[in-house]
Amino acid sequence: MLTAFLAILIGLALLVWSADRFVEGSAAIACHFGMPSLLIGMVIVGFGTSAPEMVVSAISSLQGNPGIALGNAYGSNITNIALILGLTALLSPIAVHSRVLRKELPILTVITALAGLQLWDGDITRIDAVVLLTVFVGIMGWTIQQGLRQKDDALCSEIEAELKTHAMTINRAYFWLGAGLIILIASSRLLVWGAVEIAHGFGVSDLIIGLTIIAVGTSLPELASSIIATRKGEHDIALGNVLGSNLFNTLAVVGIAGSIHPLAVGPEVFSRDVMVMTGLTLSLFIFGYGFRGPGRGRINRFEGAALLAAYIGYTAYLANSVFGG
Repeated sequence: MLTAFLAILIGLALLVWSADRFVEGSAAIACHFGMPSLLIGMVIVGFGTSAPEMVVSAISSLQGNPGIALGNAYGSNITNIALILGLTALLSPIAVHSRVLRKELPILTVITALAGLQLWDGDITRIDAVVLLTVFVGIMGWTIQQGLRQKDDALCSEIEAELKTHAMTINRAYFWLGAGLIILIASSRLLVWGAVEIAHGFGVSDLIIGLTIIAVGTSLPELASSIIATRKGEHDIALGNVLGSNLFNTLAVVGIAGSIHPLAVGPEVFSRDVMVMTGLTLSLFIFGYGFRGPGRGRINRFEGAALLAAYIGYTAYLANSVFGG
Protein backbone atom coordinates (compact mmCIF):
# COMPACT_ATOMS: atom_id res chain seq x y z
CA MET A 1 0.00 0.00 0.00
CA LEU A 2 2.92 2.34 0.75
CA THR A 3 4.18 1.72 -2.78
CA ALA A 4 0.80 2.77 -4.18
CA PHE A 5 0.81 6.01 -2.14
CA LEU A 6 4.34 6.79 -3.34
CA ALA A 7 3.26 6.04 -6.93
CA ILE A 8 0.43 8.59 -6.63
CA LEU A 9 2.66 11.28 -5.11
CA ILE A 10 5.47 10.78 -7.62
CA GLY A 11 3.01 10.40 -10.49
CA LEU A 12 1.19 13.64 -9.62
CA ALA A 13 4.44 15.59 -9.20
CA LEU A 14 5.78 14.39 -12.55
CA LEU A 15 2.37 14.88 -14.18
CA VAL A 16 2.17 18.56 -13.18
CA TRP A 17 5.81 19.22 -14.08
CA SER A 18 5.66 17.50 -17.47
CA ALA A 19 2.34 19.15 -18.37
CA ASP A 20 3.89 22.57 -17.73
CA ARG A 21 6.91 21.74 -19.92
CA PHE A 22 4.60 20.38 -22.63
CA VAL A 23 2.51 23.57 -22.63
CA GLU A 24 5.54 25.87 -22.74
CA GLY A 25 7.14 23.89 -25.58
CA SER A 26 3.91 23.74 -27.59
CA ALA A 27 3.19 27.46 -27.14
CA ALA A 28 6.76 28.42 -28.11
CA ILE A 29 6.60 26.32 -31.30
CA ALA A 30 3.21 27.79 -32.24
CA CYS A 31 4.53 31.30 -31.61
CA HIS A 32 7.64 30.57 -33.70
CA PHE A 33 5.47 29.61 -36.69
CA GLY A 34 3.35 32.74 -36.38
CA MET A 35 0.16 31.45 -34.78
CA PRO A 36 -1.93 34.35 -33.38
CA SER A 37 -1.56 34.83 -29.61
CA LEU A 38 -5.26 34.38 -28.93
CA LEU A 39 -5.24 31.01 -30.70
CA ILE A 40 -2.19 29.90 -28.71
CA GLY A 41 -3.97 30.74 -25.48
CA MET A 42 -7.31 29.17 -26.40
CA VAL A 43 -6.18 26.10 -28.35
CA ILE A 44 -2.55 25.21 -27.56
CA VAL A 45 -2.59 26.11 -23.88
CA GLY A 46 -6.13 24.77 -23.50
CA PHE A 47 -5.05 21.44 -24.95
CA GLY A 48 -1.87 21.35 -22.88
CA THR A 49 -3.51 22.05 -19.53
CA SER A 50 -6.06 19.30 -20.24
CA ALA A 51 -3.41 16.83 -21.40
CA PRO A 52 -3.14 15.24 -17.90
CA GLU A 53 -6.88 14.51 -17.85
CA MET A 54 -6.78 13.19 -21.42
CA VAL A 55 -3.90 10.80 -20.84
CA VAL A 56 -5.10 9.60 -17.42
CA SER A 57 -8.64 8.97 -18.66
CA ALA A 58 -7.44 7.23 -21.85
CA ILE A 59 -5.17 4.91 -19.87
CA SER A 60 -7.93 4.23 -17.34
CA SER A 61 -10.35 3.36 -20.13
CA LEU A 62 -7.82 1.07 -21.81
CA GLN A 63 -7.29 -0.74 -18.51
CA GLY A 64 -11.02 -1.15 -17.88
CA ASN A 65 -11.42 1.44 -15.11
CA PRO A 66 -14.33 3.62 -16.34
CA GLY A 67 -14.88 5.15 -12.90
CA ILE A 68 -11.44 6.76 -12.93
CA ALA A 69 -11.89 7.96 -16.53
CA LEU A 70 -15.26 9.60 -15.95
CA GLY A 71 -14.56 10.70 -12.39
CA ASN A 72 -11.36 12.40 -13.52
CA ALA A 73 -13.16 14.39 -16.23
CA TYR A 74 -16.19 15.51 -14.23
CA GLY A 75 -14.26 15.81 -10.96
CA SER A 76 -11.75 18.09 -12.69
CA ASN A 77 -14.59 20.30 -13.94
CA ILE A 78 -15.98 20.61 -10.42
CA THR A 79 -12.50 21.28 -9.04
CA ASN A 80 -11.76 23.88 -11.72
CA ILE A 81 -14.86 25.97 -10.99
CA ALA A 82 -15.40 25.49 -7.27
CA LEU A 83 -11.85 25.13 -5.93
CA ILE A 84 -9.66 26.94 -8.46
CA LEU A 85 -11.91 29.86 -9.43
CA GLY A 86 -13.29 30.03 -5.88
CA LEU A 87 -9.84 30.29 -4.34
CA THR A 88 -8.58 32.62 -7.08
CA ALA A 89 -11.54 35.02 -6.73
CA LEU A 90 -11.17 34.95 -2.96
CA LEU A 91 -7.58 36.14 -3.33
CA SER A 92 -8.45 38.74 -5.98
CA PRO A 93 -11.84 39.39 -7.68
CA ILE A 94 -11.85 38.23 -11.31
CA ALA A 95 -13.01 40.80 -13.86
CA VAL A 96 -14.04 39.38 -17.25
CA HIS A 97 -13.13 41.70 -20.13
CA SER A 98 -12.72 39.25 -23.02
CA ARG A 99 -15.56 39.12 -25.54
CA VAL A 100 -14.43 35.64 -26.60
CA LEU A 101 -14.67 34.28 -23.05
CA ARG A 102 -18.13 35.80 -22.62
CA LYS A 103 -19.16 33.84 -25.72
CA GLU A 104 -17.64 30.64 -24.31
CA LEU A 105 -19.64 30.81 -21.06
CA PRO A 106 -23.04 29.96 -22.61
CA ILE A 107 -21.36 27.35 -24.84
CA LEU A 108 -19.92 25.59 -21.78
CA THR A 109 -23.36 25.66 -20.16
CA VAL A 110 -24.94 23.95 -23.18
CA ILE A 111 -22.11 21.39 -23.34
CA THR A 112 -22.65 20.55 -19.67
CA ALA A 113 -26.35 19.99 -20.37
CA LEU A 114 -25.34 17.62 -23.20
CA ALA A 115 -23.16 15.66 -20.77
CA GLY A 116 -26.10 15.29 -18.39
CA LEU A 117 -28.39 14.16 -21.20
CA GLN A 118 -25.94 11.47 -22.29
CA LEU A 119 -25.58 10.11 -18.75
CA TRP A 120 -29.33 9.95 -18.19
CA ASP A 121 -29.28 6.23 -19.06
CA GLY A 122 -26.15 5.49 -17.00
CA ASP A 123 -23.51 5.02 -19.68
CA ILE A 124 -21.43 6.66 -22.38
CA THR A 125 -21.63 4.55 -25.53
CA ARG A 126 -19.25 4.80 -28.46
CA ILE A 127 -21.95 6.72 -30.33
CA ASP A 128 -22.15 9.19 -27.43
CA ALA A 129 -18.36 9.49 -27.54
CA VAL A 130 -18.39 10.21 -31.29
CA VAL A 131 -21.03 12.91 -30.72
CA LEU A 132 -18.84 14.53 -28.05
CA LEU A 133 -15.75 14.45 -30.27
CA THR A 134 -17.72 15.84 -33.23
CA VAL A 135 -19.00 18.74 -31.12
CA PHE A 136 -15.45 19.26 -29.87
CA VAL A 137 -14.10 19.54 -33.42
CA GLY A 138 -16.86 22.01 -34.26
CA ILE A 139 -16.08 24.18 -31.24
CA MET A 140 -12.36 24.10 -32.05
CA GLY A 141 -13.20 25.32 -35.55
CA TRP A 142 -15.27 28.16 -34.06
CA THR A 143 -12.45 28.95 -31.63
CA ILE A 144 -9.92 29.20 -34.44
CA GLN A 145 -12.25 31.52 -36.35
CA GLN A 146 -12.66 33.72 -33.27
CA GLY A 147 -8.91 33.74 -32.68
CA LEU A 148 -8.27 34.94 -36.22
CA ARG A 149 -10.97 37.65 -36.06
CA GLN A 150 -10.70 39.01 -32.51
CA LYS A 151 -7.17 40.42 -32.72
CA ASP A 152 -7.88 43.23 -30.24
CA ASP A 153 -9.49 41.05 -27.57
CA ALA A 154 -8.42 41.63 -23.94
CA LEU A 155 -7.30 38.02 -23.63
CA CYS A 156 -4.95 38.47 -26.60
CA SER A 157 -2.82 41.17 -24.95
CA GLU A 158 -2.52 39.14 -21.74
CA ILE A 159 -1.36 36.05 -23.65
CA GLU A 160 1.17 38.07 -25.66
CA ALA A 161 2.73 39.29 -22.41
CA GLU A 162 2.95 35.70 -21.11
CA LEU A 163 4.53 34.42 -24.32
CA LYS A 164 7.27 37.04 -24.08
CA THR A 165 7.93 35.99 -20.48
CA HIS A 166 8.39 32.31 -21.47
CA ALA A 167 10.24 32.82 -24.78
CA MET A 168 12.64 30.01 -25.78
CA THR A 169 14.60 28.83 -28.82
CA ILE A 170 12.89 26.49 -31.28
CA ASN A 171 15.24 23.58 -30.48
CA ARG A 172 14.58 23.90 -26.78
CA ALA A 173 10.85 24.11 -27.49
CA TYR A 174 10.94 20.85 -29.49
CA PHE A 175 12.90 19.18 -26.68
CA TRP A 176 10.39 20.16 -23.99
CA LEU A 177 7.46 19.21 -26.23
CA GLY A 178 8.83 15.68 -26.70
CA ALA A 179 10.18 15.20 -23.17
CA GLY A 180 7.04 16.63 -21.60
CA LEU A 181 4.80 14.29 -23.59
CA ILE A 182 6.86 11.18 -22.76
CA ILE A 183 6.99 11.96 -19.04
CA LEU A 184 3.30 12.90 -19.09
CA ILE A 185 2.33 9.46 -20.39
CA ALA A 186 4.69 7.61 -18.03
CA SER A 187 3.57 9.57 -14.95
CA SER A 188 -0.10 9.05 -15.88
CA ARG A 189 0.38 5.28 -16.00
CA LEU A 190 2.08 5.42 -12.60
CA LEU A 191 -0.71 7.56 -11.16
CA VAL A 192 -3.49 5.30 -12.47
CA TRP A 193 -1.76 2.19 -11.13
CA GLY A 194 -1.38 3.73 -7.67
CA ALA A 195 -4.98 4.97 -7.64
CA VAL A 196 -6.39 1.55 -8.60
CA GLU A 197 -4.27 -0.17 -5.95
CA ILE A 198 -5.48 2.22 -3.22
CA ALA A 199 -9.08 1.94 -4.34
CA HIS A 200 -8.93 -1.83 -4.16
CA GLY A 201 -7.00 -1.82 -0.89
CA PHE A 202 -9.49 0.42 0.94
CA GLY A 203 -12.59 -0.84 -0.84
CA VAL A 204 -13.25 2.59 -2.36
CA SER A 205 -14.75 2.81 -5.84
CA ASP A 206 -12.63 3.91 -8.79
CA LEU A 207 -15.16 6.70 -9.32
CA ILE A 208 -14.50 8.27 -5.90
CA ILE A 209 -10.74 8.12 -6.46
CA GLY A 210 -11.21 9.75 -9.86
CA LEU A 211 -13.48 12.48 -8.48
CA THR A 212 -11.12 13.42 -5.65
CA ILE A 213 -7.40 12.56 -5.65
CA ILE A 214 -6.91 12.28 -9.41
CA ALA A 215 -9.24 15.18 -10.26
CA VAL A 216 -7.39 17.54 -7.92
CA GLY A 217 -3.99 16.26 -9.06
CA THR A 218 -4.66 16.69 -12.77
CA SER A 219 -6.14 20.17 -12.10
CA LEU A 220 -3.00 21.45 -10.37
CA PRO A 221 -1.64 23.08 -13.59
CA GLU A 222 -4.84 25.14 -13.88
CA LEU A 223 -4.67 26.06 -10.19
CA ALA A 224 -1.09 27.30 -10.41
CA SER A 225 -1.54 29.21 -13.67
CA SER A 226 -4.85 30.81 -12.59
CA ILE A 227 -3.48 32.09 -9.28
CA ILE A 228 -0.31 33.42 -10.93
CA ALA A 229 -2.33 35.08 -13.71
CA THR A 230 -4.70 36.74 -11.26
CA ARG A 231 -1.84 38.07 -9.12
CA LYS A 232 -0.51 39.70 -12.31
CA GLY A 233 -3.93 41.16 -13.07
CA GLU A 234 -4.42 38.82 -16.04
CA HIS A 235 -7.98 37.91 -15.08
CA ASP A 236 -9.05 36.71 -18.51
CA ILE A 237 -6.23 34.14 -18.58
CA ALA A 238 -7.35 32.85 -15.17
CA LEU A 239 -10.93 32.36 -16.36
CA GLY A 240 -9.84 31.19 -19.81
CA ASN A 241 -7.79 28.38 -18.24
CA VAL A 242 -10.88 27.03 -16.51
CA LEU A 243 -13.31 27.48 -19.42
CA GLY A 244 -10.91 25.87 -21.88
CA SER A 245 -10.10 23.01 -19.54
CA ASN A 246 -13.77 22.26 -18.81
CA LEU A 247 -14.64 22.26 -22.52
CA PHE A 248 -11.78 19.87 -23.21
CA ASN A 249 -12.70 17.64 -20.25
CA THR A 250 -16.40 17.37 -21.07
CA LEU A 251 -15.95 16.82 -24.79
CA ALA A 252 -12.46 15.52 -25.63
CA VAL A 253 -11.51 13.68 -22.41
CA VAL A 254 -14.83 11.83 -22.05
CA GLY A 255 -15.07 11.41 -25.83
CA ILE A 256 -11.62 9.82 -26.11
CA ALA A 257 -12.20 7.54 -23.10
CA GLY A 258 -15.66 6.50 -24.34
CA SER A 259 -14.43 5.77 -27.86
CA ILE A 260 -11.73 3.48 -26.46
CA HIS A 261 -14.15 1.62 -24.18
CA PRO A 262 -17.83 2.37 -23.44
CA LEU A 263 -18.22 3.84 -19.94
CA ALA A 264 -20.91 2.28 -17.73
CA VAL A 265 -21.48 4.11 -14.43
CA GLY A 266 -23.89 4.07 -11.52
CA PRO A 267 -26.92 6.38 -11.21
CA GLU A 268 -25.13 8.50 -8.59
CA VAL A 269 -22.89 9.98 -11.29
CA PHE A 270 -25.91 11.69 -12.85
CA SER A 271 -27.85 12.49 -9.66
CA ARG A 272 -24.83 13.70 -7.68
CA ASP A 273 -21.76 14.56 -9.74
CA VAL A 274 -23.32 15.81 -12.99
CA MET A 275 -25.90 17.83 -11.06
CA VAL A 276 -23.17 19.50 -8.98
CA MET A 277 -21.14 20.18 -12.14
CA THR A 278 -24.21 21.64 -13.85
CA GLY A 279 -25.07 23.88 -10.89
CA LEU A 280 -21.51 25.20 -10.68
CA THR A 281 -21.41 25.85 -14.44
CA LEU A 282 -24.69 27.79 -14.28
CA SER A 283 -23.37 29.86 -11.37
CA LEU A 284 -20.18 30.62 -13.31
CA PHE A 285 -22.28 31.69 -16.31
CA ILE A 286 -24.33 34.06 -14.11
CA PHE A 287 -21.26 35.47 -12.31
CA GLY A 288 -19.04 35.87 -15.35
CA TYR A 289 -21.35 36.88 -18.17
CA GLY A 290 -22.02 40.38 -16.92
CA PHE A 291 -25.77 40.59 -16.36
CA ARG A 292 -25.29 43.03 -13.49
CA GLY A 293 -23.69 45.82 -15.44
CA PRO A 294 -22.54 46.91 -18.90
CA GLY A 295 -19.41 45.65 -20.54
CA ARG A 296 -18.11 42.87 -18.32
CA GLY A 297 -18.80 40.27 -15.69
CA ARG A 298 -17.07 39.92 -12.37
CA ILE A 299 -16.54 37.12 -9.87
CA ASN A 300 -16.17 38.91 -6.52
CA ARG A 301 -14.79 37.61 -3.24
CA PHE A 302 -18.21 36.72 -1.85
CA GLU A 303 -18.96 34.62 -4.94
CA GLY A 304 -15.50 33.08 -4.75
CA ALA A 305 -16.16 32.11 -1.12
CA ALA A 306 -19.50 30.58 -2.15
CA LEU A 307 -17.79 28.50 -4.85
CA LEU A 308 -15.11 27.36 -2.41
CA ALA A 309 -17.76 26.45 0.19
CA ALA A 310 -19.57 24.40 -2.46
CA TYR A 311 -16.37 22.46 -3.16
CA ILE A 312 -15.77 21.78 0.53
CA GLY A 313 -19.39 20.65 0.97
CA TYR A 314 -19.22 18.38 -2.08
CA THR A 315 -15.94 16.80 -0.97
CA ALA A 316 -17.29 16.30 2.55
CA TYR A 317 -20.36 14.59 1.09
CA LEU A 318 -18.14 12.24 -0.94
CA ALA A 319 -16.06 11.46 2.15
CA ASN A 320 -19.19 10.75 4.17
CA SER A 321 -20.49 8.42 1.47
CA VAL A 322 -17.29 6.39 1.78
CA PHE A 323 -16.55 6.50 5.52
CA GLY A 324 -19.89 7.49 7.05
CA GLY A 325 -21.37 4.07 6.82
